[in-house]
Amino acid sequence: MCFKCESNSIQCQLPDAATADAESCCQRPDATVSQCSAAKVFPDKIYKSVQPKGDHVTGMTCECGVFGAIACGEYPTQLDIAQMICLGLVALQHRGQESAGICTSLGKSSKNFSVHKGMGMISNIFNDEAIHKLKGNLGIGHTRYSTAAASEVVNCQPFVVHTAHGALAIAHNGELVNCESLRREVLERGVGLSTHSDSELIAQSLCCAPEDVSEHDGPNWPARIRHFMTLAPLSYSLVVMHKDKIYAVRDSYGNRPLCLGKIVAYDAGHANIQDQVAEGWVVSSESCGFLSIGARYVREVEPGEIIELSRNGYRTVDIVERPDYKRMAFCIFEYVYFARSDSMFEGQMVYSARLQCGRQLARESPLEADLVSSVPESGTAAAHGYARESGLPFGEVLCKNRYVGRTFIQPSTRLRQLGVAKKFGALAQNVEGKRIVLIDDSIVRGNTIGPIIKLLRDAGATEVHIRIASPPLQYPCYMGINIPTREELIANKMNASQLANHVGADSLAYLSVEGLITAVQMNKTHVNPVKSGYCTACLTGEYPGGLPEELSW
Repeated sequence: MCFKCESNSIQCQLPDAATADAESCCQRPDATVSQCSAAKVFPDKIYKSVQPKGDHVTGMTCECGVFGAIACGEYPTQLDIAQMICLGLVALQHRGQESAGICTSLGKSSKNFSVHKGMGMISNIFNDEAIHKLKGNLGIGHTRYSTAAASEVVNCQPFVVHTAHGALAIAHNGELVNCESLRREVLERGVGLSTHSDSELIAQSLCCAPEDVSEHDGPNWPARIRHFMTLAPLSYSLVVMHKDKIYAVRDSYGNRPLCLGKIVAYDAGHANIQDQVAEGWVVSSESCGFLSIGARYVREVEPGEIIELSRNGYRTVDIVERPDYKRMAFCIFEYVYFARSDSMFEGQMVYSARLQCGRQLARESPLEADLVSSVPESGTAAAHGYARESGLPFGEVLCKNRYVGRTFIQPSTRLRQLGVAKKFGALAQNVEGKRIVLIDDSIVRGNTIGPIIKLLRDAGATEVHIRIASPPLQYPCYMGINIPTREELIANKMNASQLANHVGADSLAYLSVEGLITAVQMNKTHVNPVKSGYCTACLTGEYPGGLPEELSW
């Protein structure tokens, strides 16, 4: 029972929850472990936020996706901005499925915006009526998976706040590692906060001008954004909208992705992007949705860069440098797991980086086998790379059921032991009598790989060797990825040999950290060490911004 709210709706997830200190942990559905007096941050005990979900999450979940679009030329535009943003968010749906929202502006008045947001999948939130009401010549959108606040309507983005200079909308991907100090600063100004979301905190931080900035001619939004960036080193990619402008912002470490695209004519074809007339501009967490809305990838937003988009085009208005002794820290798991395969990072397609991970894995952990295959679809690109490097044939051995949803039927013990069978089927003719190398992108809790191995053995496989196209996950993430606690990560309980025995594999091997970094750099278009670097905190425990401060609210 919680002594603060007299509720026991969820169980405190602290490993030492039985202690007297933990008995006073607030257990409201919207509470986080940070509200528990026992939730101290120690290097060897890293606690994550409590996320009340309907289903037990067995692996990593990504954070959020942001999208913005603005039309060029005279207003009102002929472009359907709301529809473009909606389609852009559909392309980013893999980054979050809990909630979504769109905010649009006519670009004429700063008094109000059109907003529609809600819980669930994008297709369930936005219908023709909702899109029709979102009139505007520019807008921003967001699709969310909660990492720093509960999954509730109040936390849906974009956030809209009304300032002395009009409405301001913001959509955020990431998680602030120093949110407590920012929260104190905002509250000390007498500003009330209605949520525990980092994104509302950012919006409120931008509402007040820095003391050293003159605003006699109106608000200096780039200066306000720069001031916020000096207070919060990471982790975020932001789209900020005010009246007739959108600002695209990426933290100085480049931890979360953000890229720029140009909207071109329908019949533009494959002509040089520089030669094509811009009908508008878009900014997105990933480039995967650009082609579907008639946009072309231009480039990434650089770490620390603030880009201003208007009807006249785009320009860099400021760059906030990180300390000289700090390297860029792009999340390496964007390559491994989170991003869609057709997205572009660092001048290369994610698919090609995953292919190289498979090649590197074959060099580090070769095998004599008959067939290379994958756990669809996450490990497929790496499996093709392993097959090409090893000279072994690639073949499908698992068939994925794409229509598995929630069920209210409680399975029997026997069916529960065959749990994965409802998600996958074995292609028995491809499996029988074969020695199989099965590739997957990662292992988190280790709950699913065992049943898959049993499924293949039941279908006649003589050997099943597991190869993982990433290093073992050993540490949680503070920067926008919902990775479980150290105690839940299987790599902290068993080494590769022990895990192989536990799941029933003939062998199991991971890609090394050095191998992963080598693989993702293989096809990069630039290798400038100053503009290169990866966050491997979940693999090594080396956090680019250090451990987050203790939370007290």
